[in-house]
Amino acid sequence: MTAQANAPVWHGVHVATALPFHDDLTIDYDAYAEHVRFLADGGCDGVCPNGSLGEYQTLTADERARVVRTAVEAAPGGFHVMPGVAAYGAAESRRWAEQAAEAGASSVLLLPPNAYRADRRAVVAHYREVAKVGLPIVAYNNPLDTKVDLTPELLAELHHEGLIVAVKEFSGDVRRAYELAERAPGLDLLIGSDDVLLELAIAGAVGWIAGYPNMIPRATVELYRLAVAGDVEKALPIYRDLHPLLRWDSKTEFVQSIKLSMDLAGRKGGPCRPPRVALTTEQEAQITRQTREVLAKGYR
Repeated sequence: MTAQANAPVWHGVHVATALPFHDDLTIDYDAYAEHVRFLADGGCDGVCPNGSLGEYQTLTADERARVVRTAVEAAPGGFHVMPGVAAYGAAESRRWAEQAAEAGASSVLLLPPNAYRADRRAVVAHYREVAKVGLPIVAYNNPLDTKVDLTPELLAELHHEGLIVAVKEFSGDVRRAYELAERAPGLDLLIGSDDVLLELAIAGAVGWIAGYPNMIPRATVELYRLAVAGDVEKALPIYRDLHPLLRWDSKTEFVQSIKLSMDLAGRKGGPCRPPRVALTTEQEAQITRQTREVLAKGYR
């Protein structure tokens, strides 16, 4: 575990878990439970099931609920589960937050409404509705995919109203960390994209909702620990070694990329459900080469 004792449950390294499927694309729940335990053994602090990396958009309601229950049941003591509760409407997101609470999750990760380009009032109303459940909410800012930008000003408004405790920042704009700290000093910043880990850690992040720890948890947890401690001298060489892979976390093919790297590392990555398609021959060759180079350097 990387988070300090008695730290808030959303601090530290939470892995946005990839979801293993059988060859017929049904969920392999046993393999998923084993993966949760593997990440805990690797020093991570928790998991985020039903995020984009977990292909939640392709799951039935029953599957989505069972994934959360599987994660909670597999989690050892002190290992936290932060399910994604994104949905087109606030009422549905609230129901998923209620399900998470019933299953024993400790917090939830919530995108803004993303069926359309929601304005400020709609975003605030969305978070107000889900906050009624009572679980701590980590906002998820991903303007590239949702087209709704949780700006520092809007995040400060949500925080000052008591609706959110932290933000997973995926805009890629590391400059926002400083404005956010000025506008909302009590709002926790979580690294949202693997390829800006060092930059946001230096800027004061207290957590990382992560992709590539699915493949190499121990090495990436060590990198995170060094980065948040400000030990740039030791962190930078590791960051440089891993960055060719970490960059895939912010590309369209991030799910396929991370799953392929997992396969090459001896984990169960496996196929994706449609509409995601197979990597191109060129992409597969590049990720394979980069993954093997990382493994050859001893990172696990």
